Amino acid sequence: MKHLLLSLLFISTITLAQRVPCEDGMAGNFPCEGYDLMSTISLQTLSPSATLANDSWGWTDPDTGVEYALVGLSNGTVFIDISDPENPVHVGTLPTQTVPSDWRDVKVFNNHAYVVSEATGHGMQVFDLTRLRNVAVPPMTFTADAVNTTFGSAHNIIINEESGYAYPVGARNFTGTARMFNGGPIFININNVTSGVPSAGVNEGGYEMDNYSHDAQVVIYDGPDTRFTGEEILIGSNEEFVTIVNISDKDNPVNLSTISYDQVGYTHQGWFTEDQRYFIMGDELDERDFGFPTRTLVFDFQSLTEPELELSYEGPTDAIDHNGYVLGNKFYLANYTAGLRVLEIFRSGSGDSEQFAMLEVGSFDSRPESDGANFDGAWNVYPYFESRNILISDINRGFLLVSPHETLSTQEFSEVNNSFSISPNPTTGILRIKASSPIEKIEVYDVLGKQILEIDNPTLAVDISQLQDGVYILRINESLSQQFIKE
Repeated sequence: MKHLLLSLLFISTITLAQRVPCEDGMAGNFPCEGYDLMSTISLQTLSPSATLANDSWGWTDPDTGVEYALVGLSNGTVFIDISDPENPVHVGTLPTQTVPSDWRDVKVFNNHAYVVSEATGHGMQVFDLTRLRNVAVPPMTFTADAVNTTFGSAHNIIINEESGYAYPVGARNFTGTARMFNGGPIFININNVTSGVPSAGVNEGGYEMDNYSHDAQVVIYDGPDTRFTGEEILIGSNEEFVTIVNISDKDNPVNLSTISYDQVGYTHQGWFTEDQRYFIMGDELDERDFGFPTRTLVFDFQSLTEPELELSYEGPTDAIDHNGYVLGNKFYLANYTAGLRVLEIFRSGSGDSEQFAMLEVGSFDSRPESDGANFDGAWNVYPYFESRNILISDINRGFLLVSPHETLSTQEFSEVNNSFSISPNPTTGILRIKASSPIEKIEVYDVLGKQILEIDNPTLAVDISQLQDGVYILRINESLSQQFIKE
């Protein structure tokens, strides 16, 4: 997050336990669609002296199966046991290494947390997460097991768990007077970091890219561009550009391509689809600067050397998009004042003719006071817990945990119950629907998420002859979605 306008008027001081179901569009005081509130711990309860919560991540203890939420605050990092999601336990806090900062980022590798901050001289804290197992009287105040002092501040940290490297980006030297590698990635080998043996990793240099790197994703590539199979590829969100770099050879990184787009505000953060074909990216300032509704950009990376902008999706509110992550066929977005938004990914065809579409299918608004283009609300979400609970770190409210409602997701409904199918007839322009339960409403959206049709109390034969040829998404009863092609 580059710019910050704080509004802390609505900080709650309570810890809320017991599941609050999402019913009739609300979970208690929070607007929702398809996600229940499991629990929340207020910012003031986590730390009375913290001014805000920021980034977050998760860790699952491989020995005990206990899930932990790791939440950054202005003055440190807190660790929360969520094994009982309705009664989370604040196990302890790792204070900031130097001074407080609004920006803190944490990632996990090999049972260790790696924490950076824009606090001057902070370096990279390394914390052995297995220490969370034996806290007798929580919350405990911890110290770092090691600190990497080869750099000072950093805006963000990326970890490639396959290669065992950490990549701080947006870094400055220890005095904070100069950028390191122009804000590009620093290469830190953390394969030697093991429990009980304090180590800060080994700095192996870095790479100065075309612009300051605000965030990135790094993968061992296994996507459609077979020229780079097995290579370590970095996708940088670099203020004005998305930059693709081959960093396999740390002594000789190779810039493969750079791509931009119209009306750039601030190229912020993005994430690959699981097959590494598409990169879904958010611009943090375009909503505020150009008046877009929440705009999510999708790039086709079928060729890493010739990437293309595939589509620009607009959400239902004016809120600013922040961090987003892909899991399966869903994109989980921290949408600031609009909270968590869940978009389903639809794809049809193959190769050059493949069609890509997205549609919002769920939400949990952690900031019901406003949906405006302001820097309040959900900073980050973490959707990768096996329990399917989703962590929201909210600037104003602190920690929230939500979970899918009992209603089956789109994919589960179709695969398990086989109760919903459609058959478009290109000759007659009729869309035939088969469903085992009553249909109250049908909505049709285009690939950009724009609603084209809405029909209340429909029949099972819907006239789509007025639609232009193309790919559409049919939504039934506000929850079940399926893609179809009008020819």
